[in-house]
Amino acid sequence: MPLMAASLGDMTVNKTGSWRNVEPHHVEQVAPCASHCPAGNDVVMFVTLAAEGRYEDAWRVLAATTPFPGTCGRVCPHPCESECNRTQLGGAVNIHSIERFLGDKFRNSPPEMPKASHTHKRIAVVGSGPAGLSCAYQLALAGHGVTVFEAHPQPGGMLRVGIPDYRLPSEVLDAEIARITDLGVEIITDTRVGVDVQFGKLMDKFDAVFVAVGFTSSRPLGAEGDEGDGVLPGIEVLRRINLGLPDEVGDQPLVVGGGNTAMDAARSMLRRGKKVSVMYRRTRHEMPAIAEEIEELLTEGIEITFLATPVEVLREDGRVTGVRCIRMELGEPDESGRRRPVPVEDSEYTIECNSVITAIGETSDLSFLPDEIKAKTSWNIPADELGRTFEPKLFAGGDVADGAGTVTAAIGYGRKAAAAIDAHLTGRELPTDAATSPSLRDRTDHVVPFEELNTAYFEDKPRFEPESQPVDERIKSFDEVRGSYSEEELLAEARRCFSCGSCPACDNCFIFCPDAAITHVKGDPFKLYIVDTEYCKGCGICAAECPRACIVMKAVR
Repeated sequence: MPLMAASLGDMTVNKTGSWRNVEPHHVEQVAPCASHCPAGNDVVMFVTLAAEGRYEDAWRVLAATTPFPGTCGRVCPHPCESECNRTQLGGAVNIHSIERFLGDKFRNSPPEMPKASHTHKRIAVVGSGPAGLSCAYQLALAGHGVTVFEAHPQPGGMLRVGIPDYRLPSEVLDAEIARITDLGVEIITDTRVGVDVQFGKLMDKFDAVFVAVGFTSSRPLGAEGDEGDGVLPGIEVLRRINLGLPDEVGDQPLVVGGGNTAMDAARSMLRRGKKVSVMYRRTRHEMPAIAEEIEELLTEGIEITFLATPVEVLREDGRVTGVRCIRMELGEPDESGRRRPVPVEDSEYTIECNSVITAIGETSDLSFLPDEIKAKTSWNIPADELGRTFEPKLFAGGDVADGAGTVTAAIGYGRKAAAAIDAHLTGRELPTDAATSPSLRDRTDHVVPFEELNTAYFEDKPRFEPESQPVDERIKSFDEVRGSYSEEELLAEARRCFSCGSCPACDNCFIFCPDAAITHVKGDPFKLYIVDTEYCKGCGICAAECPRACIVMKAVR
C-alpha cells in the first residue's frame, strides 16, 4: 500500500464546519440540449434512461411531452444537437436518432399512459398537423373530449402531405396518430372548416376551439408570367405525391427556394425520374433548410444555383420553356437577420426548364374565420406563448400563431396550449412551468456551458451516424433513406451524453470530500446527497470534482 493521508480515528471530535464561509449545494441545472428543444422534451432524462437500457422509462419521459417520438426522430431539425456540449469532445450526441429508436421500439405496442377521469368538457381542434394533434393528445390525457377537423382525406396535416416517405414513412405516422385516437380523440377527415362546417358553429358547440391550420398557402413567385400552367407551389406538388395523385410537373423542373419544402420537392422530383435543379437567391450559409437535407440533396447529384432569382417565366403557346434570371449579391441584413439579396445590374441570363416549382415561403389560409375574428388577424392569429387569444374560448398555436415553421415547435406549442385550455375549462391554476420544458426533476434556470464541466472524467468518443441507403439505390424509390440504430449502437451513443447539470450519483463528491461531510441518500432518486454542515469547511473540492456542474458553492447565510 502506498503512503496516503488517512485518519484511522474518530473524525467527529473536530467539527470543522465553523471554518466555512461558503458551502456546497447539490442542484439540478439545465442542459443546453433541453433549453433548445422547442417540443419541451426532457432530453437528458430520456437519453440517460436509454443509456441504462431502461427503454420503457425513457419512452415515457418522451411521451409526457410529445406523441411523435418516431416522427420527430426523423424530421426534427434537432436544434438540441447544435447546442450539445459534447460537440467539443467528439461531436454532439445523436439525440434525434436516440429518440427515433425509442419511438420505433414501442411503435406497435406503446405502453399505456395514465389518463385523467372524464371532465365532460369538449374541445374542437381545427387542423390535424403536429400542433393540433399534440394539443389533442395532451387534452385527452387530461380527461377532455376532443374532436379534430381535417380537410384532407387522412390525418396528419403537413406531416402527411408535406413530407415525403423517404424522410417519414407513412406507417410511422399512422402508428403515432393511432395512439392519439386510442385515447378517445375523434378525427373527422375530408371536412373543411368554413365550407363543410362553419367556424361559428364550432365556437357555439364546443367549450373551446384550438386553431392549428399551419402553413398551407404558398407565396407567389413574384416574377413576370408566373401565373398559369407549369408554375406550381412546392407544397401542392408534395401534397399530390403523398396522396398518390399525378404531380403535373414536367420532366425538367426548376425548384426555387432554400427551405425544407424546396429540398423535399427537388428530391421527390429526382425520385420520379426528372432532371431537376434548384435556385436560391442567397448562399448556402443562409439556407433555412435542415443542413443534413441540403447535404443529402447535393450528394444525390442535384445542382443548386446560388445568388440568383427568376424575374420572368418564359412561355411558348402557354407552356413554360425557361426562366429569365438575374444574379444577386448580399447586402445588409433584413428583418430575418440574414443578409438581403440585391440584384446585380446587367447580370440577367436564361435557363431552360419546362416547370417551375415555387418554395419561397408559406403562410396560413385564414379565410374560414368569421369577419369579426378575421378583422383582428393578419397573416396569423395573435396568441401568447400558451395559445391564448383575444377571445376567451379561442386558442391558436403552431405556425398559424408563431410562424416558426418546424414540426418540433408546433408540438411544443400544442402542449402549452393544452395546459392553458385545461386551466381555462377546469378553473385549475395554470402550472408555473406550462411555458417551459416540464421535468421530473426540480431544476434551476441556469444552462450549463461546456466550461463548467469537468471533462477530465469524459472520453473523446466520436459521434456515430446510422447508415443510409447508397445514393444510387435511394434515388430510385421513396424508401426511407436513413437507417436506425441497433440496440448496441443505441447504448454506445446514449452513453456519450455528459448529462449536463443532472446528477447520476457518480459519488465523486462523496469520495473526494476530505471531511467525510457528504452522505449518500439511499432510496431517493432525486435527492442523492446531503451535506453535514457541522463538518463541511467549504473547501469546494466536491464542486471542483463534480463532472456535470451539479454542485454550486454559495455563501453561508
